[in-house]
Amino acid sequence: MNIFFHELKAYRKSTIIWTFSLIMVALLFLSMFPSFAKDADEFKKLLAGYPLAMRKAIGLNLENIFTILGFYSYALTFTTLCAAIQAMNIGTGIVSKEVREKTADFLLTKPVTRTQILTSKLLAAFMSLLLTNVIYLMAVNFIALQVKTVDFSMKKFVLLSGTMFFIQLIFLAIGIIISVIIPKIKSVLTVSLATVFGFYFLGVISDTSGNDVKRYISPFKYFDNTYIIKHASYEASFLIAGLVIVVVAITASYRIYTKKDIHAV
Repeated sequence: MNIFFHELKAYRKSTIIWTFSLIMVALLFLSMFPSFAKDADEFKKLLAGYPLAMRKAIGLNLENIFTILGFYSYALTFTTLCAAIQAMNIGTGIVSKEVREKTADFLLTKPVTRTQILTSKLLAAFMSLLLTNVIYLMAVNFIALQVKTVDFSMKKFVLLSGTMFFIQLIFLAIGIIISVIIPKIKSVLTVSLATVFGFYFLGVISDTSGNDVKRYISPFKYFDNTYIIKHASYEASFLIAGLVIVVVAITASYRIYTKKDIHAV
């Protein structure tokens, strides 16, 4: 438990910064909704001029963009991208920071198993992301209620917001497996940005191709906001795919971490 609280304390500052940043991104977009909805006809004519492939790439859906849920789902494209970087940063640094900061040998001399060490670190990372999402949801819900022009489904709003957390879990798992496989990561941020943006652009390509099978390539496309708004639920096949990635990546991380050689300073 000491490792858990130590890690949680270490994440405190970054969690506060990331949470505040995500709320500010959502606030920036949602604050524009009233004027956007007021001039809906003009904006619709303007946006209709954009190629369909481009609209899909940036998450614009003319069918619902002028509703608070549709506009929020567009804003989520950017908040989720930032949130994925946060999760990837945490996951990639879980093990690599001990090697980078030359504290791995000190940690491993403690009377705890490697499984206990990794479990404590994972729980702290999970708690950090959970706190981020709970605070974000409360804040963005308050903002949406202030800028709405008509009532909206709170269930759909929560489901849309929840996609950010699920995507974060996927990137947390991806970050962890990278952290235990690569012996020494000099720059966590570089690896995180490259991985997140790589998957993001793969998602853009899958959108423009119109092939649903290619959506499995990028976690960013596992949750179709248009589908959520229409059906008030997630697509089961993609939800399962995300769960498989998380379970496989974390299971593999445990197996590798408990057997790999950790060089002393």
